[in-house]
Amino acid sequence: MAAAGGGGGGSVNPFLSDSEEDEPEEPRPSSDLSPQQQEPPPPEAVGLRVGGLEPGDPPRVPVDALAAQLLRDQFLLTALELHTELLESGRELPRLRDYFSNPGNFERQSGTPPAGGALAPGTAAPGSAAPAGTAAGSNKEPGPGQLNRAGSISTLDSLDFARYSDDGNRETDERVAVLEFELRKAKETIQALRANLTQAAENEVPLQERKNYKSSPEIQEPIKPLEKRALNFLVNEFLLKNSYKLTSITFSDENDDQDFELWDDVGLNIPKPPDLLQLYRDFGNHQITSKDVVDIAVGTEEDEFEATTPILGSIPIFGAPESIELCVMVQKLEDQINALNTEKWSLMEQIQRLESEIDFFKNESFAAPVVPAVFDLVQSSLDQVPLPTLEDNGQYLDIESSNKDNKPGKTEEISLSIATETHSRTPKDDTLTSLPSKGGEQFPSSSASNKAAVHFDKPNRKLSPAFHQALLSFCRMSAESRLGSEELIPLILCTACLHPEPKERDQLLHILFNLIKRPDDEQRQMILTGCVAFARHVGPTRVEAELLPQCWEQINHKYPERRLLVAESCGALAPYLPKEIRSSLVLSMLQQMLMEDKADLVRESVIKSLGIIMGYIDDPDKYQQGFELLLSALGDPSERVVSATHMVFLPAYAAWTTELGNLQSHLIPTLLSKIEKLLREGEHGLDEHKLHMYLSALQSLIPSLFALVLLNAPFTRKAKLQGEVPQIEVTRFPRPASPLQDVATIIGSREQLAVLLQLYDYQLEHEGTTGWDTLLWVVNQLLPQLIEIVGKINVASTACVHEFSRFFWRLCRTFGKIFTNTKVKPQFQEILRLSEENIDSAAGNGVLTKATVPIYATGVLTCYIQEEDRKLLVGFLEDVMTMLSLSHAPLDSLKASFVELGANPAYHELLLTVLWYGVVHTSALVRCTAARMFELLVKGVHETLVAQRVVPALITLSSDPEISVRIATIPAFGTIMETVTQRELLERVKMQLASFLEDPQYQDQHSLHTEIIKTFGRVGPNADPRFRDEFVIPHLHKLALVNNQQSVDSKRLDIATHLFEAYSALSCCFISEDLMVNHFLPGLRCLRNDMEHLSPEHEVILSSMIKECEQKVENKTVQEPQGSMSIAASLVSEDTKTKFLNKMGQLTTSGAMLANVFQRKK
Repeated sequence: MAAAGGGGGGSVNPFLSDSEEDEPEEPRPSSDLSPQQQEPPPPEAVGLRVGGLEPGDPPRVPVDALAAQLLRDQFLLTALELHTELLESGRELPRLRDYFSNPGNFERQSGTPPAGGALAPGTAAPGSAAPAGTAAGSNKEPGPGQLNRAGSISTLDSLDFARYSDDGNRETDERVAVLEFELRKAKETIQALRANLTQAAENEVPLQERKNYKSSPEIQEPIKPLEKRALNFLVNEFLLKNSYKLTSITFSDENDDQDFELWDDVGLNIPKPPDLLQLYRDFGNHQITSKDVVDIAVGTEEDEFEATTPILGSIPIFGAPESIELCVMVQKLEDQINALNTEKWSLMEQIQRLESEIDFFKNESFAAPVVPAVFDLVQSSLDQVPLPTLEDNGQYLDIESSNKDNKPGKTEEISLSIATETHSRTPKDDTLTSLPSKGGEQFPSSSASNKAAVHFDKPNRKLSPAFHQALLSFCRMSAESRLGSEELIPLILCTACLHPEPKERDQLLHILFNLIKRPDDEQRQMILTGCVAFARHVGPTRVEAELLPQCWEQINHKYPERRLLVAESCGALAPYLPKEIRSSLVLSMLQQMLMEDKADLVRESVIKSLGIIMGYIDDPDKYQQGFELLLSALGDPSERVVSATHMVFLPAYAAWTTELGNLQSHLIPTLLSKIEKLLREGEHGLDEHKLHMYLSALQSLIPSLFALVLLNAPFTRKAKLQGEVPQIEVTRFPRPASPLQDVATIIGSREQLAVLLQLYDYQLEHEGTTGWDTLLWVVNQLLPQLIEIVGKINVASTACVHEFSRFFWRLCRTFGKIFTNTKVKPQFQEILRLSEENIDSAAGNGVLTKATVPIYATGVLTCYIQEEDRKLLVGFLEDVMTMLSLSHAPLDSLKASFVELGANPAYHELLLTVLWYGVVHTSALVRCTAARMFELLVKGVHETLVAQRVVPALITLSSDPEISVRIATIPAFGTIMETVTQRELLERVKMQLASFLEDPQYQDQHSLHTEIIKTFGRVGPNADPRFRDEFVIPHLHKLALVNNQQSVDSKRLDIATHLFEAYSALSCCFISEDLMVNHFLPGLRCLRNDMEHLSPEHEVILSSMIKECEQKVENKTVQEPQGSMSIAASLVSEDTKTKFLNKMGQLTTSGAMLANVFQRKK
């Protein structure tokens, strides 16, 4: 059989049988065609080919003549092989091309077949005697010289030789159908190949991007369609060879668009690589050897690149010969990139090691930490490592310390240049030297050149350095480092600073912000420290372009720790941003987080960062936006956020407002107007929360207001720090809520404040306020408006009175004693007009009943506690008590004063002095008022004072000639029984109350009985159980019996109503069975008798209470413990009692229905 050449590009050979294709391959080096197994040629064919080369023949035979002879003698396979070899060598013969491209030459022909006819597909076995062209499964043999045509090599397997049957009528039609099918398949193949080429062109990655993928192994280049098809083929091949047939079938089904039987389906002109196993075994031969790193220096030489470049022979190249040179160049460049990356990481490791040594020697040498560790590590690394240049040429970069062999205890001196700014850091006195480089060469330090080129926008502000430093202190920096992923922070930041590629820097900063999934407080501060070092090194432009986008990406992160990092970063980076970005983008980011974030900690951090922003912002157009943010922060539901607002945001905003001249013209007046609006709208229900919000803001503005007054005083220009500076008393100012509310911080220093205070007091005492506009505004506008607001407050609102008292106390203490005595007190005294002739004046009485009295007493008169001040307070309270008593006015303002002052034990003696003045007063009205005031004072006074001062005074009043005075002492006696634990004291009070109940002179004293019953109902549940069982309940029973005999219905109903309240309150207490049978139930029955005639609605409830008590007694049920509410007691709670008492007779529910409500549930 003649040898047949295989089709080009790995195509199927139409001249070989299926069995021959499966035999072992013999490679042919002269062609890259797919090698095929060949059978030994017959002698005729060999003789013809060799005979043409014998020495006797002519030396050269024209190839065209040789081709014509082969075709003439029907040596078609030999002619085909000749045609193929000529085609590959680029010398194609038109004769052979025309012949083999004409399908008609291979139709059935008459003639004798050549001796070496090719086996037709379907031949049973190699070497079979069956003639060529025998159809599989058919007994018919083709005629001599017949050859089946192969119109399409790639679709030869689609030919059905069985169609050449005896039925010759269908041959033409079937041949046309086969040709159409082959044409369609060929077109589809062409389209698929074109699509592959198009996708390969579209997905070609530029060289720069390939470099990025190479330098960042963790970032994978997206797979190309061609690569995917090739890998699919290799994987399927591996599965089949290793007997994973089911997996291979599944894999083929999932990739139904690919033919795994044919490698040409992968792509056009794509050489088939070795199988997966061979690729894996060959992988180790292409590893880039890592360079040795020594302590002295690291680097690469030019010849090292060649040494690390793999030998060309070890690289499998399957492309055309012309692409070999390009592949070698690309491989060499990639090897250089890998070598440079290796060098870079080695440098960073060396930097980290050396910097840890620096920290060690610093800790050994300095007692106090000078710079936070992470900041040192990052900043020193940045200062020591020059920016890389392309013209490095493999020179060594020396980063060795000059004292490598230093002894223990010897201080290592390292060049550390840190850009310090007067507003953020104080200069350090470190003695530092630079590092030498290899061979005596000195690389210029990048710190001098780079830092000189970094300029930050200086805000047009006038804040004192002390205030600025205190403001920045709220942006904490970490001073410690822990083992873990935090160790990467300096390395990441150094690389991000020095890397020339923006994309790489962006990826590194992204890694920094995502380094820790949920960074804790310390980890966040370490990251912030590094970010600040980065910002100082690279300047505002890169901070805006590289760091801010990382913050923006995480502003809505699901973890609050990440959002906390964003909020803290905005404040920490504020000094290093362009001022227009500071007042626009950063401010908007913080505003969004304040409005939308649900985590209290995040909003608290946002507030602190807003405060820092307010310390740098200088755009007046943002003032209103800042005010709106301030109101939002003050109204935040979280106490943490509100506290941070008062500590940081409000003082910083006030400082900016002062510079703009808006403190007295807008900020304080606006808050006052909001308070006035609240009071106008809150006649029927004041919003105390908003009132507290605005008033606390005003209180936090007092230090800023006083600083403004001092800095704009007539004496400020002549104030100089000369000689010995006077000391400021420790108690001169109220304790500030934060350093930013310290007047000394706002002014600049404590020494400067001391000088100004001395001049301030002298000016007020001797020269007055002429020409002092800022102080005149306080005296003539602020104080009158505040006093007017105070007069509108509901005196019964304890919270409001307390808020305004604290405000005036801080105002007076801040502005000083001289200002309080000469400016504040006269304005209050003018309004109150405390004089005897005003006793009957309606205007005077009206003022004395308002909140002005307690606020003046507790907010102004208590600012200073010297003897003359205490005497003034005592005299004011005595006058108020006298005037209110003599004019029969409500005592609410006096009670509010006693409640506010009584909360402080320091004023108990003073209040007792005031009350004793009332006890010995000549007017019974004043004595009666004093007796009622004791009730308020007893709860907060120590038992010793109660025994020594209160009880004697009450016993004195209990024997007063006036019965009204005696009755007025009963509530105070009851309160003593409720709060005091001394047995002897309780017995004295018990005896006094018994005298009121048992003395015949009080039998007809209706008001006395009413007061006692009310007192028993109030103190009974909380009093000593023995006092309740032995005294309260038995006497209530007696009073109920006496009331049954009362003839006057109005008095009887009054007593019965108060008895009903008392029994309702006592029903929740534990009552023994004997006491229940002997006193409690009989008392209830007597009360029911009264209510049957006077109030049927109450009678229904009483009947249910009696029935419940009787069932308890009958069943001998253990009573509920004290403090738990029974059914009856729960139904007569405060709301129920109020309803019955206020709307008596208006009930529409029938008595039977009410009775059913109180039945015991079974």
